[in-house]
Amino acid sequence: MYPLTSKVCSSSNATFVNRLTSHILATRQYASTAAKVATSNKDSSANTNEQNPLVNHGTQESYFDYEGVIENEVLKKRQDKSYRFFNNINRLAKEYPMAHRQSDADKVTVWCSNDYLALSKQPEVMDAMKRAIDKYGAGAGGTRNIAGHNKLTMQLEAELAALHKKEGALVFSSCFVANDAVFSLFGQKIKDMVIFSDELNHASMIIGIKHSNLKKHIFKHNNLEELETMLKQYPKSTPKMIAFESVYSMAGSVADINKICDLAEKYGAMTFLDEVHAVGLYGPHGAGVAEHVDFEAHRKAGIATPSIKDNNGHKLAMDRVDIITGTLGKSFGAVGGYAAANKRIIDFLRSYAPGFIFTTTLPPAVMAAASEAIRFQRGNIELRTAQQKHTTYLKEGLQDLGIPVVPNPSHIVPILIGNADLAKQASDMLMEKHKIYVQAINFPTVARGTERLRVTPTPGHTDDLSDIMLDAMEDVFTELQLPRVNDWEAQGGFLGVGDPNFIKEPNLWTERQLEYTNKDLNPNVKHPVIQQLEVSSGIKE
Repeated sequence: MYPLTSKVCSSSNATFVNRLTSHILATRQYASTAAKVATSNKDSSANTNEQNPLVNHGTQESYFDYEGVIENEVLKKRQDKSYRFFNNINRLAKEYPMAHRQSDADKVTVWCSNDYLALSKQPEVMDAMKRAIDKYGAGAGGTRNIAGHNKLTMQLEAELAALHKKEGALVFSSCFVANDAVFSLFGQKIKDMVIFSDELNHASMIIGIKHSNLKKHIFKHNNLEELETMLKQYPKSTPKMIAFESVYSMAGSVADINKICDLAEKYGAMTFLDEVHAVGLYGPHGAGVAEHVDFEAHRKAGIATPSIKDNNGHKLAMDRVDIITGTLGKSFGAVGGYAAANKRIIDFLRSYAPGFIFTTTLPPAVMAAASEAIRFQRGNIELRTAQQKHTTYLKEGLQDLGIPVVPNPSHIVPILIGNADLAKQASDMLMEKHKIYVQAINFPTVARGTERLRVTPTPGHTDDLSDIMLDAMEDVFTELQLPRVNDWEAQGGFLGVGDPNFIKEPNLWTERQLEYTNKDLNPNVKHPVIQQLEVSSGIKE
């Protein structure tokens, strides 16, 4: 394991303790102030102009100050240190995981990409894209209904349905659009439906639920006791949907899919599972956590669907989930999103969802690349195991250095900073001094006071690169005097860091699973013939 390169800073250091205490107090003060302001705004709407001189000061003689309002809102982002600067990062196809900045000679190592398996640079994927663009051109030519429905679209949807072992799939321009489309449409068509949503669900799900105009309940993260208490409030005849993710991208926590499905079946609810940060990375064939929980049954069956008998008498998690959404833009290295479900639900979305109907189809070359990526990774379990092993090496090295990582059983490495300004300073120092790119994560992506550096190793982040990263992180934490694990522990712990009562979950990948090679997969996953789906074009009566 990576050696400890310098002494972990002691919590007795007054600077550390004072800084950490101020972080926590500032976070609590912000929450308290925000609550007071919300109450005050409700009770004192008559004083709005006095509180904010930029609001409602248009008159018959002068126009409303649009620019003033806009400038004031951006100023707020600067003042609370959550204003975002985008780094010019040009990832190099032939030098992964390297990228250059403005100058080709100014190279950095990228440690925060969501191209988890680096399939965007896989030669087979790139070749598929090149062949498609040479044959079909750059763009799709319109929506699916007008000119954008084509062979490559149908092939991709068949690949996705086969991956998740569902009857159908529908491709969207992004998973943000897919999630919004699903919730919005159910709200439009089933107006008395009630949504039960995990509090850490992605913004796309939150916006979709908002657009649905449905009644909603938000349960504490992964708290299934609270979820059941909420479900109990309604008769079984009330339409319900439980919305959750498999891997939560900023914390790395993982949902218990089978237990949520148990509750859904008990109380008559549909289930909506976002697998965006899990597809490609979990399961023997990269179908996500819903495949991973029945690992052996799926590994043995390959592209076929295992029977309940094959799964020791238990229902398969992928069968139990009604709607699975995912992305083509992370592990699959392309762009776009999708929903997979039974053919009735897919036909329903295809026929009614505005986010699908009125959007230009993804370019043919993107479709071809995504299909090839899915096929390539399906038979390459070694990509997934390498990614997991590199993640474990880095997490253990950070632990040896006392650098706080929010504990989780997944591939996400959230390094806790707890302050927006310091997170930005840490990111800048890694870039300028160490030529390492790790983006600072702040509000609204994470709550104020929980700012972090989000690190995502890939199969290409080998141990030698991890050692360089660990040296750099040690230097940053020392120079910026950032709180370490023992400092958070002295404050009672936070987000599982330094918390003596926190129960660590085992890694999703077991030691036995990490030993598998490509030869251990069913041969039917290599170059399978997958038939096009009728539902992609429309079901004939």
